[in-house]
Amino acid sequence: MKKFWLSTLALCTGLTLAACGGGENEESNADNNAGDGSWQPEQSIEFVAPSGAGGGWDTTARMAAEGFEEQNIMDEGIGVVNKEGGGGAVGWAYIAGKAENPHHLFVASPPLLLIPLNGQSEYGYEDFTPIANMISDYGAFAVREDAPWDDLNELFDDMKDNPDNITVIGESSPGSMDHIQFIKIAKEAGVDPQSVKYVSAQDGSTMTNLLNGNADVYSTGVTETVEQVRAGEIKVLGVTAEERLEGEVVEDFPTAVEQGIDATFINWRGFFGPPGMTDAQIAYYEEKFQELNDSAHWEDTREKYAWNELYMDSEEYAEFLKEEEKTMQELLDDVNMQEE
Repeated sequence: MKKFWLSTLALCTGLTLAACGGGENEESNADNNAGDGSWQPEQSIEFVAPSGAGGGWDTTARMAAEGFEEQNIMDEGIGVVNKEGGGGAVGWAYIAGKAENPHHLFVASPPLLLIPLNGQSEYGYEDFTPIANMISDYGAFAVREDAPWDDLNELFDDMKDNPDNITVIGESSPGSMDHIQFIKIAKEAGVDPQSVKYVSAQDGSTMTNLLNGNADVYSTGVTETVEQVRAGEIKVLGVTAEERLEGEVVEDFPTAVEQGIDATFINWRGFFGPPGMTDAQIAYYEEKFQELNDSAHWEDTREKYAWNELYMDSEEYAEFLKEEEKTMQELLDDVNMQEE
């Protein structure tokens, strides 16, 4: 079983400022710390969740901000703001407008690859500065407790025979995460990706639509299913993890792999900065996020939200994202969704 893991800033003096070009981009060039290349923030920091309150981006941003404060990892205050819209595109445009200002970071996950690839945003991961990935989460496919399917293979067999009769619902837009994670698993099971009837409910009504019978299958994150499973209203047919997860309730969720479907989907989630950050600024944040990752607070947070540990520094993250983008493009091609 896999366990759920879950330097003072020296400001330029008047003479130095003149040598630096009259103070141009003072805020963003604050990395000149005593000439040793180190950097520290000179003002409070903003974490942006490119979504509304309560979702995975928002929760990750708020729990990280709380951890930095409780563990005394950073002296500066951290504020979390929500910039929702466009499946993340509104928040990304906001951060793009903060170029070279290292006091604004945002949380991201696979939609940062998917949304630009399907033409819904002009900004992609290459337009920003990867800082650190912090966790991995997994998808879950849930149905009503009285649904006729007891495992994924029964569901997929029906989808092969009668695809028009089964509606899959998710909170993300078509071609984004909830849709694509389902497509990846269903395709491996032999379902024609273009036959999947997917609808998007970005207004928070996904669970209501499932329970009311307006949809048959809910593609979401593992955490979002726990309370309704406890209440006996839904059952989880499968999750996209590599191995069975540990923890109350989720330990009962079978993986697609153990059902003979050799496919997984990782919902990685981490932090990015605006374009134009310096090496010293990146190094500062890498050190702080590594410290947070290793803290008791973050271990408890991972356990609370059924997240796994998946820390990557900036360089590792950038390489990972290149490979992930290739995979996401292939999946979008499967459903005939790509940038025109």
